[in-house]
Amino acid sequence: MNRRESLKALGLLASGTGLLAASSCGPEKNKATDHSDKPPTEKLPGVQDFEHERNLKLQAEQFFSAHELSTITCLVDYIIPKDEFSGSASEAGVPDFIEFIVKDMPHYQTPMRGGLKWMDIRSQKKMGQVFINCTTDQQIKLLDEIAFPSRSIPEVEQGVSFFKTLRNLTASGFYTSKIGIDDLGYVGNRPGVWSGVPAEVLQAHGFATDEG
Repeated sequence: MNRRESLKALGLLASGTGLLAASSCGPEKNKATDHSDKPPTEKLPGVQDFEHERNLKLQAEQFFSAHELSTITCLVDYIIPKDEFSGSASEAGVPDFIEFIVKDMPHYQTPMRGGLKWMDIRSQKKMGQVFINCTTDQQIKLLDEIAFPSRSIPEVEQGVSFFKTLRNLTASGFYTSKIGIDDLGYVGNRPGVWSGVPAEVLQAHGFATDEG
């Protein structure tokens, strides 16, 4: 099952199927990137003034450090890498989405920050350096420990919990972005064209038609 099929089947949310199919980042990609889908500053339709003001306030604040955002960027691109159909999670603006969510929903802050710290501690213990400075092979080896809960060991329980949260946030952020919506092939509501009752339906109910 390829990435697109596994995501559509929601296997991503349940078990991480197909998670590590492509490399995402390495020592040469240890900086947070610019994203095309940053939260808008204009007032959105249906948003009240006080909600808009709160959104602007949250957007102006910074929760994650540059190092944390770099790690998040790396991780989300392992969860949803770029493929022949669409861009990666980071290209869809998922790191910015997660940054906003943890400020909008503060109960995510401790689990996310703690999980990122756990990743670096585990990485330093196993690989001798923080996660984003590891090679791709080393990163995949570390993620294999936590990406598949049914195969994990008690020692990495905190990492499993963190990665499950991150995976769900990544899917939410990606599939509410333009890139993610295009990836699904969703076109939205379109006006229909009424051409009358089909002839076979009219005939079935005893109505004459102009045909024959």
